[in-house]
Amino acid sequence: MIKVLFVCLGNICRSPMAEYMFKDLVKKRNIDNKFIIESRATSSEEIGNDMDIRAKRKLSENNIPISKHTAKKLTIDDYYNFDYIIGMEKANIINILRIIKEDKDEKVYRLLDFTNKKKDIDDPWYTNNFDITYNELNEGLNSFLTYLIEKGEV
Repeated sequence: MIKVLFVCLGNICRSPMAEYMFKDLVKKRNIDNKFIIESRATSSEEIGNDMDIRAKRKLSENNIPISKHTAKKLTIDDYYNFDYIIGMEKANIINILRIIKEDKDEKVYRLLDFTNKKKDIDDPWYTNNFDITYNELNEGLNSFLTYLIEKGEV
């Protein structure tokens, strides 16, 4: 079982979008039984809140199924319970490392580092551009899955 945790600042836009998009991606490939996929925040600001309505709308437009989402904050225990902790931007990575203290097992990654772009995914809560976010997440998630397949984990 491959345990994947997507992380962003508030866990209401990018990381839950990545969570549901990746769940959909692996389900369409008939390998969803090999994964546990969740998402978290590095900040406490949105804890307990639902996913941003604009994020839900973008997922709905692309026929990505979602379930009830409640923003949760990353904990040190998450480091031990997940195989991959994937942030959306460098600031997320810095905050993830503050929470987990150290990444001795090299589990922490930035999503677009699995692509040729190697850049941050801007926060659509601020940019209001959920199209770009969706497209970048889609590219990153497909590249991440390819990485796992090439590594022989799937």
